[in-house]
Amino acid sequence: MSIFLNKDSKVIVQGITGGEGTKHTKLMLKAGTQIVGGVNARKAGTTVTHEDKDGKEIELPVFGSVAEAMKETGADVSVVFVPPAFTKDACIEAIDAGIKLLVVITEGVPVQDTAEVWSYLQSDKNHNGTRMIGPNCPGIITPEESLAGITPHTIAGKGPIGLVSKSGTLTYQMMFELKDFGFSTAIGIGGDPIIGTTHIDALEAFEADPDTKAIVMIGEIGGDAEERAAAYIKDNVTKPVVGYVAGFTAPEGKTMGHAGAIVSGSAGTAQAKKEALEAVGVKVGKTPSETAELMREIMNNL
Repeated sequence: MSIFLNKDSKVIVQGITGGEGTKHTKLMLKAGTQIVGGVNARKAGTTVTHEDKDGKEIELPVFGSVAEAMKETGADVSVVFVPPAFTKDACIEAIDAGIKLLVVITEGVPVQDTAEVWSYLQSDKNHNGTRMIGPNCPGIITPEESLAGITPHTIAGKGPIGLVSKSGTLTYQMMFELKDFGFSTAIGIGGDPIIGTTHIDALEAFEADPDTKAIVMIGEIGGDAEERAAAYIKDNVTKPVVGYVAGFTAPEGKTMGHAGAIVSGSAGTAQAKKEALEAVGVKVGKTPSETAELMREIMNNL
């Protein structure tokens, strides 16, 4: 099992003909993802040539809309590689078409646009219960099954650890450090102030997933997502959780790397988040490597 994505997921790429879309379609196919086509209104009716994971040449159709792509291919996942100015429209189109999972990789999406998409997702217009991951994230990987995003599929294989992270590169580091155990699913939720899938959403799904035995959660300074996750863990999560919070040395009042990573007063500091998590029994490492070590101890005693 896994969460949100598996070998049966049929994936389309919005922006499949662009530079990033082309590059990552190639890498997703290498990871074994079942990509069934792409969307670019201006290039509808054409095809793009790629290789599947066995190196066999395949032609992928380019459709004029998400709705058409879904109708023709049965796709249930879309990965969005479109420029920030067009991301909102691409998301609304996919939600209207009823895609089940919408993975938005694009960085630099205006927060106002994401807010509108987020509101749309909560409204009656989200008629098929679309889940959005991102924006500004590496996406989601269920190792040895499917990748919807940009996470290198060669880092780690399948295993019993679930990973949810605000940071892309820390996702990769944690997967590398724990590759001897492997992962059920690793999900990068993104570092923007407004995101479609939260730590809590992932924790809930991992708790319900029989193949996930333990969970790693990576947060960062700013906001109160980690504090809210701690409260959720206390009441709802029975599986062991270890955590890491990026930004212990961050100065106050300065945005660090991600738009949502900013400390004001004691609110949003790494220390405050660490304390909130430890208060509910989550072991928190001071570095990613220490966090991996804490998970290693748990896994060896399971």
